[in-house]
Amino acid sequence: MEIGLRSQELLASPGGHGHARLRTAPGELDHGTLLGTGTAPSHHGELLQGVFEDGGRLRRGLVTLPCPLFASNATVRLSPWEPELTVTPAWKTKALDAARNTLDFLGMSTYGGHLELRGDVAVGRGLGSSTSDVTAAILAVLAAVGRRLAPESIARIAVGAEAATDPLIYSDRMLLFAQREGAVIEDFHRPTLPFEVLGFSTVDKEIDTLSLPPARYNAWEIECFRALRGLMRRAIGRGDITELGRIATASARINQRFLAVPHFQRLQEIAEETEALGIQVAHSGTVAGLLFDPYRPRLEAQTALAARRLAELRLTDHWRYTAGSDSHVSYARES
Repeated sequence: MEIGLRSQELLASPGGHGHARLRTAPGELDHGTLLGTGTAPSHHGELLQGVFEDGGRLRRGLVTLPCPLFASNATVRLSPWEPELTVTPAWKTKALDAARNTLDFLGMSTYGGHLELRGDVAVGRGLGSSTSDVTAAILAVLAAVGRRLAPESIARIAVGAEAATDPLIYSDRMLLFAQREGAVIEDFHRPTLPFEVLGFSTVDKEIDTLSLPPARYNAWEIECFRALRGLMRRAIGRGDITELGRIATASARINQRFLAVPHFQRLQEIAEETEALGIQVAHSGTVAGLLFDPYRPRLEAQTALAARRLAELRLTDHWRYTAGSDSHVSYARES
């Protein structure tokens, strides 16, 4: 699949944050100036993350849980007469590198101008703020110059700008994705299955997610990932969100050895009490979520009880949304 420009949006629903998208510029402006915009959503950590055998070697990979609640928006102005490309805010250097790398890839390295980023993706939480900025910046450059690139190329440019990237550009389907290579390990050929997610912050602090050392899994854990991958393939094929909830919980439990979620045992008890399908976490962040069946008759009562139980643990920063959907409801309140 390629990414079309001009009158099309990329994997988008009108007005939503749910998918990476770009919009066309109004053509060349005065004096050869080009203008483009791009938008990329956040994610909510992972359903599965670990190392997986592929072609006789082990590759780090993950299955992302998309989140339409938050997004990064980029606007770029390019001109052959500008001496360099700059960015606002000035500290968003990874997005700036991504824009420059895109121009280099397109043979337009002599263009300068200005990149501006706006958005509401919290930093240092594991929501993919860096990847959202990077992806939005790449899409803005592509829109400005009227070019198209396959998602694989965009992912490679993104990983060149940051140590690891999430598959936000593939937000139309579930993948096992090599985040440090920008490559697809396995395409499950299904859109994101629907979950009702009650998200929350596990600690009240930011962390530098990209500075975390890669997890060093032992032989038992690697065998677990082999089994979980097979179970995930089967669950996605059957549309079995109950099994996916169990897989997410197992992956979160393995990750406790590397980035422990406080009160994890109690969270498991809350999940059982409220009939949640499981627990998922940002494996390199501070957000987590209780996963529910969005079609359960007692959904509202279950999520309300879960919010009260989280508040008893002083976890009062909550939000709620439906994965696989652009719709969401605010759930940031103290219970």
